[in-house]
Amino acid sequence: MSGNTFGTLFTVTTFGESHGPGIGCVIDGCPPGMVLSEADIQPELDRRKPGTSRHVTQRQEPDTVEILSGVYDGKTTGTPIALLIRNQDQRSKDYGNILDTFRPGHADYTYWHKYGIRDPRGGGRSSARLTAPVVGAAAVARKWLFEQYGVTFHGCMSQLGEIAIPFESWDHVPNNPFFAANAAIVPQLEAYMDQLRKDGDSCGARIDVVARNVPVGLGEPIYDKLDADIAYAMMGINAVKGVEIGAGFRSVAQRGTEHGDELTPQGFASNNAGGVLGGISTGQDITVSIAIKPTSSIRTPRESIDKAGNPVNVETHGRHDPCVGIRATPIAEAMLALVLMDHALRHRAQCGDVRVDTPRIPAQR
Repeated sequence: MSGNTFGTLFTVTTFGESHGPGIGCVIDGCPPGMVLSEADIQPELDRRKPGTSRHVTQRQEPDTVEILSGVYDGKTTGTPIALLIRNQDQRSKDYGNILDTFRPGHADYTYWHKYGIRDPRGGGRSSARLTAPVVGAAAVARKWLFEQYGVTFHGCMSQLGEIAIPFESWDHVPNNPFFAANAAIVPQLEAYMDQLRKDGDSCGARIDVVARNVPVGLGEPIYDKLDADIAYAMMGINAVKGVEIGAGFRSVAQRGTEHGDELTPQGFASNNAGGVLGGISTGQDITVSIAIKPTSSIRTPRESIDKAGNPVNVETHGRHDPCVGIRATPIAEAMLALVLMDHALRHRAQCGDVRVDTPRIPAQR
């Protein structure tokens, strides 16, 4: 299986399966000399880990990270950093009834046809559990980006199923299980999820992420555009079916007089571009939204086929997230951080000594 490595200069290679002994990643390209310990990584993993509320999978995984290499005397050495997270609460018997069938909307069918073998236990390598080491790797990137440029990341759920979540404040996000930036709507979201669970069904979500204090100049103008790599990264997250950058699909109904972000000595007048022009960062906030499909593993019987092509009804009884979007905010933040880290190193390598007289104007907020 190829396609397990992300990045050009700052690369992340993940390994493991949902119900294997452990999962992890190898980070290559991290600059030497940065102070780093498990304590810098664990808080991000804790934001993503399962079992944190009744609205997500009840699989109890502490997701405790171990740094196996690449750090000496508390600092990065510039050599590969290996992170390991041991699986502790696998329950593979829940998947005994789907050994020879394919769940509608899941990767079962495509993995079987491509490889001729698949690990049905928790979805194997197609499981969203494999986003845990990605979040761990991104914690390293986030630390370096903040120390070098002051870059910060923010994310929230802006829609759960049919319910739009009006933005109030980033301060609300860490205080509810939905990562909602609006505390007042949380009871409605909880009631919605409780009913969904009773119905044996699932729903999708929309997640918004923002990177602030991004330097001007990240990205390449043709095939490695910053926004293209962001979209590529976001589509690599399990269950993501759509990506918007800046105004996104709202651009269709806008006029040029509205969409083009005017520049003044005092700053940008708007940010429809989402912080990227011509594939290169403008210094404005980079704004990204992703659409996440409903979870495919549900308790409601669904029509499918078995390996012989015979019709069957499939009903899944594992411990699944009724909405994978509830835990997706730190994952989306992580993918954005990995893209920016990689492009920051690439920009520094090629254009680090470029200087212009034009001042950097403030971002519009």
